[in-house]
Amino acid sequence: MTEAFLCDAARTPIGRHGGVLAQVRTDDLAAVPLRALMARAPSADWSRLDEVYFGCANQAGEDNRDVARMASLLAGLPVQVPGTTVNRLCGSGLDAVGSAARAITAGEIDFAIAGGVESMSRAPFVMPKAERPYARQASIEDTTVGWRLINPLMRALYGVDSMPETAENVALEFHIARADQDAFAFRSQQRAAAAASILAEQIVPVVVEQKNGPSSVVTDEQPRPETSLERLAALKTPFRTPGTVTAGNAAGLNDGAAAVIVASPGAVREHGLRPRARILGMATAGVPPRIMGVGPIPACRKLLARLQLTFDDFDVIELNEAFAAQVLACLRAFAVADDSPRVNPYGGAIALGHPLGMSGVRLVQSAVQFLEKSGGKRALVTMCVGVGQGIALALERV
Repeated sequence: MTEAFLCDAARTPIGRHGGVLAQVRTDDLAAVPLRALMARAPSADWSRLDEVYFGCANQAGEDNRDVARMASLLAGLPVQVPGTTVNRLCGSGLDAVGSAARAITAGEIDFAIAGGVESMSRAPFVMPKAERPYARQASIEDTTVGWRLINPLMRALYGVDSMPETAENVALEFHIARADQDAFAFRSQQRAAAAASILAEQIVPVVVEQKNGPSSVVTDEQPRPETSLERLAALKTPFRTPGTVTAGNAAGLNDGAAAVIVASPGAVREHGLRPRARILGMATAGVPPRIMGVGPIPACRKLLARLQLTFDDFDVIELNEAFAAQVLACLRAFAVADDSPRVNPYGGAIALGHPLGMSGVRLVQSAVQFLEKSGGKRALVTMCVGVGQGIALALERV
């Protein structure tokens, strides 16, 4: 079976909802890391790129017509290079990386780019058509995050808890205290602040128009290094009374894009690429939608059983921080300490932000970067997924 290597990686800064990247179209944002990868691999024959995989969770606005294909064309890739958009909601970007690796290991392709994008700032309102002729009422749905156009049978069978409500469910069922959630969130902010220079190495600039002309955005907008445990403890719990989930111990709504090159050994040689890690495998699993945050538990167990590895075999675990409650529930199921230094060592989505389709690719980029800087061998990347799924991917430094 052919190996799949992860080579170069690039991402944009992560913008706050309505922030500095809000004026950038989703397809234009996705093109930014693609152009960067092309510029950094001048010896590659891009006409021989087999596929572009891009994760995107929304696909109701400017990303609606196969954003992988649109971004590829906007970035200047040859017109014969195809593109496909992957939607596994929050896990879309990680699924894109795993899908590229699977196609390579199956021998069907040799050379791919996998990425992800989300502009939650530009997520549109949608108006469904009337259900009967001459109806005189209409509804408008916000597509930024969560349920819309709900199927009544889905509501009856599984409920349609919002994302924060699912975190409250996890906190209650898995006994995750508010203080523990705030402590985890505070560590995420501290680690992101301490790793600012390392995170800067991941980023390629995005040019935006401002009052005084074009300006390059080069830093993440979401982190709050000035926060404290006292400030976090003072935040309200708007999703449930009594509750534990706050704006401070949950990920934000964000904008960003990222991409990586995935290649076979033959493509590495032919295109002058530098392999950084081999992709060992990917697994997915389902859980009840109302506790979607624990999806990483069965996904990781499935993957590790297949690879015959344990959690102790990984030098770094990048576990997406949708909510502190679900991260802590997963870590405790894995028998990993709440404050383990090998979990999200550069901070996570609570500090950096969570552009849904992009996040999985960012996690992969951070994991490989940590392995290279620490001399570690293996990384585990895992995420919960809305509507009750989990996804996990394992890497090994080369």
